[in-house]
Amino acid sequence: MRTTVGAVLGALALAAAAVAGEIPTAERRSGYDFMGREIRAMQDDDTANPGMLWVLEGGALWTRKTGADGKACADCHGDARTSMKGVAARHPAFDAARGRPVSLEQRINACRTDRQQAPALAWESRELLALTAHVARQSRGLPIALAPAAPMQPFLDAGRAAFHRRQGQLNLACSQCHDDLWGRKLAGNVIPQAHPTGYPIYRLEWQGLGSLQRRLRNCLVGIRAEPYAYGAPELVDLELYLMWRARGMTIEAPAVRP
Repeated sequence: MRTTVGAVLGALALAAAAVAGEIPTAERRSGYDFMGREIRAMQDDDTANPGMLWVLEGGALWTRKTGADGKACADCHGDARTSMKGVAARHPAFDAARGRPVSLEQRINACRTDRQQAPALAWESRELLALTAHVARQSRGLPIALAPAAPMQPFLDAGRAAFHRRQGQLNLACSQCHDDLWGRKLAGNVIPQAHPTGYPIYRLEWQGLGSLQRRLRNCLVGIRAEPYAYGAPELVDLELYLMWRARGMTIEAPAVRP
């Protein structure tokens, strides 16, 4: 009985800590809502959305055998349209073997190294972005649905603390722009609410697809802070908090932004 009560109290504490200071649910808006007509049209039409090139490439990689075991993703998971539906909406997810949350990219690489006996794919490599985009595409239209499990609490707390912590030479926190000043303009661009609903995302600025961690590192450089390495626990914790902060919002991957 004590264990059950403790688990319930832990989950409630997790939810309460995450909710404090957030943008009210009724006011949450995707970055899509701040885009002009042309970019919205590009995202909405799969034949015009450049991110779909990576999705299609990911579909080919999904069925390609690789590694010492000569297995393809499809050999274990079957048709991604069925087996991967909702997966992106639940990541970062807790990995019991690692004792902490892992991002979708880390989950894909874990499958490669552990199941396929293949080398891990480099962060931001075309192959990893393509596989991630293909998996994320299967969750398009579904709500972000992270479960408030007690083991996630310290990592969610760490991500939330990072979001509100001032850092860098400019002494700025993520929350100062994306909670307090969203909808206003910075250098001619509208400040979004920083909801990660469309990743991997195609940015016209990049002329290519990129991960959420690439965007987070860009922001850190922008405030003149030392960016964490790709896959660093600090970035995964921040991803976790951002996804929790956007819970209930719809996955759009691959989205298009300026």
